[in-house]
Amino acid sequence: MYKVENAKKKKLFEEIHLHLLEDQRPSEYLSTILLEPLFSEYPFSMIKNLTKAEQSPVHHPEGNAWKHTLLVVDEAARRRKDSKEGEVFMWAALLHDIGKPVTTRVRKGKITSYDHDRVGAKMSKEFLSFFSCEENFIEKVSALVRYHMHILYIVKDLSFGNIKDMKENTDVNELALLGLCDRLGRLKPDREIEEENIKLFLNKVQNRR
Repeated sequence: MYKVENAKKKKLFEEIHLHLLEDQRPSEYLSTILLEPLFSEYPFSMIKNLTKAEQSPVHHPEGNAWKHTLLVVDEAARRRKDSKEGEVFMWAALLHDIGKPVTTRVRKGKITSYDHDRVGAKMSKEFLSFFSCEENFIEKVSALVRYHMHILYIVKDLSFGNIKDMKENTDVNELALLGLCDRLGRLKPDREIEEENIKLFLNKVQNRR
């Protein structure tokens, strides 16, 4: 039974992979599998739990982390051709907030998800390792998940950022592309401002060691 279940899960993983790489709007397929029983089982449940992660209505008027992720994935699909490694990029887009369900709290009346980037990096490794993905692929996806919040940290000069580690562990241009999709994956984003913020991020990174 264990082998049969894993075979079914492997097939679903491969289907998700195909839609991430080929669809113009992967969100349409992802929405159809949301209610499939298999998607509620481990490790897919790590993704489905995004539906339970509420977000600040100020920063995320689109709603929970699942709705945000669908918008990010579609934005990433529109920019797939700009990525050097489309498979890594698209899986990072899908998994970038996987750590939110376990880190989301209401603090002083505000919804927060502190350290979801760090937690998400570990969870993305766990998720992809279940399917015996190549180690190099897992590490690259995990690194993009780990550092995706650095766009905000560096643009706003926050102390949480570690430029040295970020540059050692990621392709900064790939991270910037993911960060742009993350920022645009919201309701009615100001595209001009977000694109300027990405330029500012790259400029600051290039001018620091």
